[in-house]
Amino acid sequence: MKIRDVLLFVAFFIAICACSISPGGKLKLAMSQEALFDKVKGAWAGQILGCTYGGPTEFQYLSTTIADTISLDWEAGGIQKWFDGGGGLYDDIYVDLTFVETIERCGLDAPVDSFAAAFLAKEYPLCHANQQARYNLLQGLSPHAAGYWKNNPHANCLDFQIEADFAGIMSPGMVNSAVTVCDSVGHIMAYGDGWYGGVYVAAMYALAYVSDDVEFIVTEALKAIPAESRFHACMADVIGWYKQYPDDWRLCWNEIEKKWGTADMACPDGVGVPFNIETYVNGAYIILGLLYGQGDFEKTIDISTRAGQDSDCNPASSGGIVATMLGYERLPEKYKKEMELIADRPFNNTVSFLRGSELSFSHALEMIKRGGGTVDSNEVHINYQIPEPARLEVGFENLKVDKKVVVDNWVRNIPPVEFEGVGAVIKGALQGEQVPEDYVAELEVYFNDRLVEVCKLPLKYNHRKHELFFNYVQPYGKYVMTCKWVNPVQGADIWVRDIITYTTVEK
Repeated sequence: MKIRDVLLFVAFFIAICACSISPGGKLKLAMSQEALFDKVKGAWAGQILGCTYGGPTEFQYLSTTIADTISLDWEAGGIQKWFDGGGGLYDDIYVDLTFVETIERCGLDAPVDSFAAAFLAKEYPLCHANQQARYNLLQGLSPHAAGYWKNNPHANCLDFQIEADFAGIMSPGMVNSAVTVCDSVGHIMAYGDGWYGGVYVAAMYALAYVSDDVEFIVTEALKAIPAESRFHACMADVIGWYKQYPDDWRLCWNEIEKKWGTADMACPDGVGVPFNIETYVNGAYIILGLLYGQGDFEKTIDISTRAGQDSDCNPASSGGIVATMLGYERLPEKYKKEMELIADRPFNNTVSFLRGSELSFSHALEMIKRGGGTVDSNEVHINYQIPEPARLEVGFENLKVDKKVVVDNWVRNIPPVEFEGVGAVIKGALQGEQVPEDYVAELEVYFNDRLVEVCKLPLKYNHRKHELFFNYVQPYGKYVMTCKWVNPVQGADIWVRDIITYTTVEK
C-alpha cells in the first residue's frame, strides 16, 4: 500500500472514531423514521411542558432560588388554561414556529428577508430584543441590522436563545448545519453573546438526537461557541462547577450568581436591579437543569425553574433538549395527556403542536439528505458533524454603565441631564387615551444642542420602540442631554422612568 493510501486510511479511521464515540458510548447515527419523529415530537412537547411548568414563577424570583419547601405542582389542564387566556406565555413557541412555517414555504435555503418578513407580519406580543427588532424592521432597517447591538440595546437578551430550538430540531446530529440556520435567523434580533445563546441551544438539540449522555451534549455543543466569547466563559464555568459540586445544584447556582448574576450590561431593564434577562445567566440555568437532571425530564425542568429569573423560558429549553433525547413516548404519562388536549390548537397565529412536529420532521429528513446522510423507507442514517466554532462577534465592547437616574413619571417636559461618557438610554413609554392608534410621537434628543436623533414613537403597542431613546456611540465627552416633543397631541403623554448614561471601560 502506498504511503498516500496509508495516510488516507488513517485519516478515515480517525474520522470514523471521532464521529462514533462519545464519553457515554457510541453515538446513535442510525434510527427508524418512527424513532426520529418521536424525538421531534418530544422536542416540541418538552418546550411546551417546560414553559407551562415554569410559567407561574416567571421573573418572580430574582437573584434567588425557589426553595424546595415551595410546591411547584403540575396543574391538570394548565396548558389549555394558558391557551384560553390568550397564549402569550408561549412566545418561546410561536416565534419558533414562525420560522418553521417560513422554511416550509421557502425551503431549506430560505433567505433572511423571508424570515424577517414572516416575523414582521405576525401581530403576536413581543418584548425586549424581539420587539426592538420588529420596530427596527418597521423603520426600514435590514434584517441583519435589526439585531446589531448599536441598533438594539437588547441584543444580548435571551430572545433568540428561546426561539432557536427549531434550528437544532431540524438538524439531527448536524451541529454545524444548525449554526448555519441560526445565522440566517438569529441576527434579526440578536448579536454576539445574544446570538450565541441560540446557537448553543440549537447545538444541544442537534446532539440530543444522537447521544443519551447529557454531559456530552452540554460539553460537545459548547464547541460551537468561540472560546473567546463571554457566553462560552459562563457556560464553561457552569460545567466546571458541576464537576466540583456534582451532588448539589444549589452550590453550583451560588457560584453562577456570584460571578454572573449582576446584569449591568447590556439590557437597560437589568441595570441596578436583580432582574436578569441576559443570555449568560439564563443559559447557565438551562444547562444547570440538564446537568443535574441527569436525563430525568421532571427533575430537569424543576431545577431550571427553581433557578429563578426567566423561569418559564429556561425549563422550556432544557425540557425540549432532554425530551429530544428521550423521545415523546418516554415522557411521563400525565404530561402526554395534557399535550393531547391542545395537540391541534394553533399557537398564536402560527401552527399547532402536531403540525409543527410534522413540519420539523419533514425538514429534518431533508437536512439529513443534504448533510450526506441517507433516508430510506424505514430508516435514516445521519452523517454526524463534529462541532466547529462560529465566528467571533463582540457586542457592547468597552461599554459600561456610568449612572442611573430614577425618574418619577416625567411628562412632556424632560429636564436636562448632565453626564460624561459616550451615550445614554431613556426608558419610558408613550401612552394615550382617545388618541388615534396610528399616532407616532416625535421626540428630538440633543447632546449639547446637537440633534442626535428624532425618535419616532408609535402609540400602537405591537409597533412600539422598547426604549424612548438609546445611543452609546458618541465621542467620549461631557454632555447635557435635552429632549423636545415636537408634535404633542391632546390625551397623549410621554412617561419617562429611568435615564441611564454610559461611559467606556478605559475611562
